[in-house]
Amino acid sequence: QVQLVESGGGLVQAGGSLRLSCAASGRTFSRYSMGWFRQAPGKEREFVGTISWSGSNTYYTDSVKDRFTISRDNAKNTVYLQMNSLKPEDTAVYYCAATNIPTMRIVQSEYAYWGQGTQVTVSP
Repeated sequence: QVQLVESGGGLVQAGGSLRLSCAASGRTFSRYSMGWFRQAPGKEREFVGTISWSGSNTYYTDSVKDRFTISRDNAKNTVYLQMNSLKPEDTAVYYCAATNIPTMRIVQSEYAYWGQGTQVTVSP
């Protein structure tokens, strides 16, 4: 079993930056591919980005490309989402997820473990 806990959410003004963290515990973390998802008010949960187990490969949805960066520190069992140039449209609950498939994944059903979510609010 793997437990995931997100942190770092909060209120930020448009154009600002925020870094989210996702700490994993339980079984070994090093070979797990990780993903970030978000759910805005009145919308379905959507894919944000994913990172391979090694951290050498990342993939993002077009709406956050060039603004968001995923990284991981396997020694700390932690994955990060650095968010720059934030827009009000980025306001959502952000979730991290893990799968024991080491390659990148974007389909939500392929992730077996999910965090509780952290709220990110971007003011105009």
